[in-house]
This record gives sequence, C-alpha cells and structure tokens, in this order.
Amino acid sequence: MVQEYQSPVRVYKHPFELIMAAYMRRFPKCPLIPVFVDSEVISEIQNEDGSVSVTERRCTIDIDAPRLLKRIAGVDYLYFIQKNTLNRRERTLRIEVHNETFSSRVIVRECCNYSVHPENEDWTCFEQTASLDMKSFFGFESTAEKIAMKQYASSIKKGKEIIEYYLRELEEEGVTYIPRWTPPVVPGNGRPQLLLPPPSSARAIPAKGAKNGADGKDPAELAVGTPDDKLDADYIRRYLGDLTPLQESCLIRLRLWLQENHKGKIPKDQHVLRFLRARDFNLDKSREFLCQSLTWRKQHQVDFLLDTWERPQLLQDYYAGGWHHHDKDGRPLYVLRLGQMDTKGLVRALGEEGLLRQVLSINEEGLRRCEENTRVFGRPISCWTCLVDLEGLNMRHLWRPGVKALLRIIEVVEANYPETLGRLLILRAPRVFPVLWTLVSPLIDENTRKKFLVYAGNDYQGAGGLVDYIERDIIPDFLGGDCMCDIPEGGLVPKSMYRTAEELESEENRLLTDSIYKSASIFKGAPYEMLIEITEACSVITWDFDVSKGDVIFNIYHSKRAPQPTKRDTLGGHALASLGAANAQLIDRNWVLGKDYSMVERALTCKEGESVQGSHVTRWPGFYILQWRFHNSPACSASSLPRVDDVLASLQVSSHKCKIMYYTEVLASHDFRGSMTSLESSHSGFSQLSAATTASSQSQASSTVSR
Repeated sequence: MVQEYQSPVRVYKHPFELIMAAYMRRFPKCPLIPVFVDSEVISEIQNEDGSVSVTERRCTIDIDAPRLLKRIAGVDYLYFIQKNTLNRRERTLRIEVHNETFSSRVIVRECCNYSVHPENEDWTCFEQTASLDMKSFFGFESTAEKIAMKQYASSIKKGKEIIEYYLRELEEEGVTYIPRWTPPVVPGNGRPQLLLPPPSSARAIPAKGAKNGADGKDPAELAVGTPDDKLDADYIRRYLGDLTPLQESCLIRLRLWLQENHKGKIPKDQHVLRFLRARDFNLDKSREFLCQSLTWRKQHQVDFLLDTWERPQLLQDYYAGGWHHHDKDGRPLYVLRLGQMDTKGLVRALGEEGLLRQVLSINEEGLRRCEENTRVFGRPISCWTCLVDLEGLNMRHLWRPGVKALLRIIEVVEANYPETLGRLLILRAPRVFPVLWTLVSPLIDENTRKKFLVYAGNDYQGAGGLVDYIERDIIPDFLGGDCMCDIPEGGLVPKSMYRTAEELESEENRLLTDSIYKSASIFKGAPYEMLIEITEACSVITWDFDVSKGDVIFNIYHSKRAPQPTKRDTLGGHALASLGAANAQLIDRNWVLGKDYSMVERALTCKEGESVQGSHVTRWPGFYILQWRFHNSPACSASSLPRVDDVLASLQVSSHKCKIMYYTEVLASHDFRGSMTSLESSHSGFSQLSAATTASSQSQASSTVSR
C-alpha cells in the first residue's frame, strides 16, 4: 500500500533570499538531524545569467532501525539523490528526492517547494509532498514501513526548527537582509555588473520579516478563504489545534479529495477533522464515514434545518433543555433536565421524528456555537459539554417506545456528529440509571463513553464535582448555584395533546423518506422505472442521482401512449415474492423498441459511488420513462455458459441488487432560463462507499433534443 504525505503551507515571516541562506547551511551535514550523516555534490549547473542553478547531491542517511533488520538488509546506511532547482529570478526553490538504495524494492519520492507568499513578498512559503511504496523488503514490509513513517514524521517536525535555528545564527552574525537577485549587465553598456553577494558579505539592516501581511491581517486569517485555498500551518494551530504532521497530511488530503470529487457543499475543516479523529485518522475509513454523512445531510437538507424548521410550541413548553453559557475550557454548555421531562408524553405527542429533529437542531446549533467560541476565546473549540440532571428519573422514562426513540436518536447522532461531545456530566443519578445505561451504552462509541462522568446524589457539589468543570457563578440555580437557567422546567404533557397510533405510524421514519431525494432498489431482471408525463414540447427533464451500491445503466425512453404499470409474478409454487416485485414495470414486455417506444438518450453506465446530474430537452409531448437497470460486470458475461459460481451467486439477493438515491424535476420551457451547457450530464465521482479518489471521466450523455 502506498503511503502518502501532504504538508500544509508553512509560512516563514522572512524574505526568500534570507531563507535560502539559512537553508544552505544545512549542507554538507546538519548536526541538528542526527540521521543526516553526510552529503556530496554530484553535479552543479547554472545558466548564463546565473538566475537558475541546478544542484544534485548524494545524501547519506542513518535510519534508526533494529540492528537485526539492518543485517538482514545488508546495509548500514541508505542513500538518496536530491535535486535542487533554484530560480533566483522567480524566487523559488524546488527540491526533488528519490531513494538510490533498494530502489527495486522500495520507491520513495519527495518534493518540496519554497516560494514567495502570495499576500506578502517579504514572506516565504514552504510545501512538501512525499510517497512511500513498500513493494518488498525481505518479509519485513510492515515493520520497515512503520520505521520509515516514524522517521519521516520526526524529520518533518524538525524541518522548520532547523530553518529558524540557522536564521537566528545569521542574525547573531549580523545578517538580517540579503538583496534580491538582479540580472547582470550586458558587457559594453558602461554599467558595472551586479552580482548576488554571498551571505558573509550581506549587509545588516532592520529585519523585514516581522511585518504583517499586505493588509495587516494575521497569517491565519489570510489562509482562510475559498475552499480552493491551501491550508496554512498557522491557521491549523489557531483554528484546528495541534496536529501531528501525519494528521495534518490526512486532513489536507481528505480536503483536496472533497474539492475534486464532491460537487455539493464542502464541509468546514473543523467538521472534516471530527470524522478523521473518529476513525483514528485512517484516511479510507474517514472518507467513507464522512461521505455517508454528507449523503445523509444532502438527502434530508440538514444544512438548512436551523433556518427552515420551526420548533413546535410543545417543545418550547415541555422540552427541558437549552444552552447555558460555557464551561471552563470555553466549550458551549448544554443543560438537559432529563429527569423532569415527560419522555413518554413527548413521544406520544410529537412522535419519534419530532424528537429527532429537535436533537438534530441542537447539534447544528452546537456546531455554530463552537465556531463562535473559537473566535471569542482565540483557540480551537470543536466540541461542547453536556450537563444532564437525572433527578426525577423513574421507570416511566424506561417506557419501551421512549427507549426505542432514544436509541435511534443516539444512532443518528453517532453517525453524523462524531467527536462533538467533549464531556458529559451526569448528575443526581438514581438507582434506575444503571438499567438505562445498560440499554444505551452499547450504541455509544467507546471514545465517547470515556467522556462520561456520573455523580450520584449530591456528590457533584464537592471537590471533583461541577466546580472543576464549570465556573461557580454560572452553576444553575436548580443545582444549588446562583445563576438563573432559562430553560423550560418540563412537566407532564397533557394527554389531550397525544396523537393517535395511526397518526404516529403514518409519520414513522418520515425523516428518512420525507425528502426531495427518493431511494430505490434495482434488482437483476427488475429495473426501476419512473414515469413523467410531458404536456408541453421543449420542457426540460432534469435528474440528479447517486449510485450507492452496484453498477447501473441509465436510460430515457419516450412513448406516445401511457404505459400500464404491472407487477412481476411470484416465484412458482413458493410464497416468496420475486426480487423485483416492489418495482412497477412500465415498459410492457410485448412492446417493440422503435415502434411502441423509443430511446431518446444514449445509455449511460454509472459505477458504484458515482453521482450523476443531467437533463433532457423534450421535442414532443407524451410519456417519458426514466429507467435504471442492473449492470452485469464484463467478467460475468464473458462466457456464454454459466459457471457453478455464477449459479450460486444468482441465489444471493445482495449480489444482484443496486441502490440509488434520486431526484427529478420538470421545468417548463417558459420557466427555463439557463444555457444548454449548464444542462450537460456529468459524473462527480463522489463516492459514499468506494475508496476511489479520482473523479469519473465517463460522462457520456449530454442534453439533446428528442428525435
């Protein structure tokens, strides 16, 4: 497996020429890097005017590895070739490194760039990328890979320290400024030739590296802009916290992948980082986890929840929870008087969906408050503290439908708001609490469970209690403090507000189905078809769908007569429904293509994980059928005779089932004001399940007029 590294942009508040003078002091050897034993110049080339020079070095590295491993490999040192291209005119330095030792077994590539800061020409930027491909290493591939990654991470941390060390050394010698390179004078023009003075002859003037950006802003703020901007190391420390080099790399690579493949709203860096932390910075697992959540947010329009959802008056009166200042770490504090809440009454009056929307709105508000507190306190705050008062908790709270609702809410929150709970303070836990904890704890992530602190009785009032986490002057009055807590007191929900079982059942799982996006399953031999009736020529049919499982073929057909939906028959004498029984078939088997109906777009093959958007401009009125059907892989259809494995696989329902999430809309000709190029069908490559990191280039169909 190839290991990759991408650094953030590191900013030196010093001119490029001074950074180069500090950088050159690393050679031929650097005592600050013990593993860097020595280096020798292999070749050195310079152009005529001296603006560009290319230097190649052979570097000797002493890897800190077990002696036994070195004996097995038969080497004491590793050798790398470093090529430095210095462009004094453009003020850039490009460093390219590859390994000479074990080049047939291991492929190491590194590329570093020094350049002028785009916002301030007296600052210097540094970026670094690297890759390690451990093909074979005497049976110790995993061990060698871990050693290499550990050594590399250590050298990355020292890189900036070394430059700053030599900058201080230059300053002690009186060198705080080096003039920029200027082209030499052509002989015969009467002017003396200007040359770049060596560092030893540089004149000392007041340092220029201490000034701010072009507009006086902090560099962290300069780094914050459009999603296409690169992350600055200072920005990461200021807004995201202290990360290791490899953690920074994971964040940057996942962020770049989203920019290249995700066509929707790009989540904020703090949110991306939460998903990385939830999967211990495993890039593939984090990407899959995040993409599943982004699909969920897109399907249910969660980004607009706070602006579009209005809390029912019932919740405002009887939901005993609300935000209350912040804890000692600056985290937003949410107080929930669960023991005073009538959970059974809330579920009976609102339904599971109503409570779920309430909890989602709390989490969305929590994300906003974390961003605000980050700005207020000047340090990264990515999670909140929750204080739960259980006084009054009894067996009524263990009502089964209420517990069921609680379990489902926990499941949704765990899947879409990871690493948002910094600490959970559970106060006045009664004897019935262990029963409730036994039910809910299996659904809570282990890292989250470690953040729970439980206090029985009045234990929270002493040392090690609330005062350790919350300032004394904001402890709520109902817990013995002096601060008025402006949240509802709860109480019993009047039974007159209860809804009937039929009403609750009709809204069950509404959050999963009441969406502009619909879900559908496609089985082998049973396509999913959707009928659209067009009454006006030149109408525009638009579509947007994600393929979440399997590969599908997408077609659009036109018919002048209305199809009659039919259901597939059951299987012989068995009581099992056919795989496609739930899909109404609009295209009759007796219909003849080209006579009864016609294809108006070329078939489009869509791979698992792809997102497809497109449109079709109709010429005739009539009935249009959008069809998604199962796509067989080439390997399965290569032979005309079925193999035993294929026959057995045909009995597996899951192996012949595809899933899509789709949205369609018809625009009348007089309502459409876009251009035809904006309607072209495209694949985003946004994968919620696959680990593909490249955007699909297989878009075939474009907007055409029906013929």
